[in-house]
Amino acid sequence: MIVKLTMIQMAALSVVVLFVGQFLKKKCHILEKYCIPSPVVGGVVFALLTLILKVSGILEFEMDTTLQSFFMITFFTTVGFTASLKMLKNGGKDVLLFLMLAVVLVIFQDLIGVGLAKIFNLNPLIGLSTGSVPMTGGHGTSGSFAPKFEELGAIGATTVAMASATFGLIAGSTIGGPIANSLINRYALHREHPNHNESSNVSISETPEVSSATFLSGASAILIAMGLGTILSMLLEKTGMTFPPYIGAMFAAAIIRNIVDASEKMTLKTFEIDIIGNVSLSLFLSMALMGLKLWQLADLALPLVVMLMAQVLFMAFFAYFITFNIMGRNYDAAVLAAGHCGFGMGATPNAIANMEVISAKYGFSYKAFFILPLVGSLFIDFVNAGVITFFVNLF
Repeated sequence: MIVKLTMIQMAALSVVVLFVGQFLKKKCHILEKYCIPSPVVGGVVFALLTLILKVSGILEFEMDTTLQSFFMITFFTTVGFTASLKMLKNGGKDVLLFLMLAVVLVIFQDLIGVGLAKIFNLNPLIGLSTGSVPMTGGHGTSGSFAPKFEELGAIGATTVAMASATFGLIAGSTIGGPIANSLINRYALHREHPNHNESSNVSISETPEVSSATFLSGASAILIAMGLGTILSMLLEKTGMTFPPYIGAMFAAAIIRNIVDASEKMTLKTFEIDIIGNVSLSLFLSMALMGLKLWQLADLALPLVVMLMAQVLFMAFFAYFITFNIMGRNYDAAVLAAGHCGFGMGATPNAIANMEVISAKYGFSYKAFFILPLVGSLFIDFVNAGVITFFVNLF
């Protein structure tokens, strides 16, 4: 029996799945420890349920994913609004240096994924589905690019990418602490007491008051950027290259953000935009995980394990020998190495969690806690999307 879910029913069910994920995350300490997102928890539970129902021949779901695309584009539009060149410039050379390291990691993650895919005689796009798409990109980028990969012939890419992203969250959170701890002990590193200039990099501000007027202002900016983004996307498509559906809206939002930064008369409701982005991401991920076809992993089990372990080993090597050395071979660099593991294989919250563990034991690193969120939250999604798009158009 096939159960068809309309666009509205799909949206309603995704909310239920999200709440189930929130409940399970509160009840299970390990989910909280590794910062597994609630929509991922609920979505995987639903995907397992659909697998059982399909294998037993009871029923299958046919879902209208129209709103999934809408929420995806909305989320990445809000990401575009964070791309402030002014903030990047104010961050200094260390921010640019760490961003360059993040770019190098992204490139090698994709090279490893594609290279191993060819060894296993798999579609190179399956390899990308274990590379920077789920690793540096996480579930959000996976849910955006992987369906496009399937349209291009990589059957099971979405399931592979989502499974890889979940694995990356756990692996990145697991290896970061031990790597930093090893570096600190091996080189007898100690936290330097911050001077006035260092501490001024970290600003604490009160949460602004949200009203219907400010919320409407934030939502309006998002919708305008999304509308302009459709024009940019059409222009990009005329090049004959393959781009993710959100790329035009993200660029439009970035342009608007930097125009506002350069103007003294215009303001942008960034707090409200962030709220809308977080809500959109949660609903988008719930819908994306609900549609996982776990039975497609059966034939990819061994190759997937090998490709993911290769990513873990490379991330550990990169953080220990590259990130640590390039960022200064000091205590701050060791903390950044721990954060890079969480950020390079999961998400910025995982990176922060890694660095907090080290800071609680050895002392707070103002430099690390300033650099990593700036790169992880503001700029890497742009770069990652560009690198992935480049690789996709090679095939």
